Amino acid sequence: MPLPLLAYSPDSQNHRVSGFEVAGDEHSRIYNTENILSGNELDMLIMAAYRQIHNEQQMLSSNRELYLESQLRNNQITVREFIRGLILSDSFRRLTFDSNNNYRFVEICVQRVLGRNVYGDREKMAWSIILATQGIQGFVDQLLNSDEYLDNFGDNTVPYQRRRILPQQSTGEVTFNHMARYGTDYRDKLPAPSNVTGDLYAYEPPKSLKLIGAAIIWSGVGLIGFLMLAALLHL
Repeated sequence: MPLPLLAYSPDSQNHRVSGFEVAGDEHSRIYNTENILSGNELDMLIMAAYRQIHNEQQMLSSNRELYLESQLRNNQITVREFIRGLILSDSFRRLTFDSNNNYRFVEICVQRVLGRNVYGDREKMAWSIILATQGIQGFVDQLLNSDEYLDNFGDNTVPYQRRRILPQQSTGEVTFNHMARYGTDYRDKLPAPSNVTGDLYAYEPPKSLKLIGAAIIWSGVGLIGFLMLAALLHL
């Protein structure tokens, strides 16, 4: 029997209040298949889904899921199922899941799927338990089947960052796109470049390359000397 989601609550009273601000440049654009009138608009919706899930850091043609795109274009799947497919794709698993610990992966998914920051460490722990016991597919299913997701995005809306406008601030939060796809713990495990001295990279060319370079230099010096001597004799 799978473990239930650990109870958690918002870490601020402001999280309990629905937004009431007037839409403007600081608000995310909403993409919904119910408002699609042309193929070009559907292309924009698909790209918005990629930006939301993959972020600009992973917007590569090799990461596109053409089969899922085809299903969405032919109304065989909903936007919510398209989002599920993107998160469970090989590229997202390789670039985001495999390069993070469970806590950071949960934080990234809550931002990109539910459109908000995690409420606190207790929520990260709650979702991390689901991820550890039910795997990435069970974790994603619970996110997409949650009341919060269905109430805010339903089946037809691409998730977006909600409530970017903060009380008593003239500008909103920076977008979640500023968050790198991996943390310092993964970065520190990467192999360090060779011949690193402090912050400077001291490159030492191979001996054969040094000899070739020296030969070219001395040949150039000899040619210049010969030309100068020829010029003097001509005078």
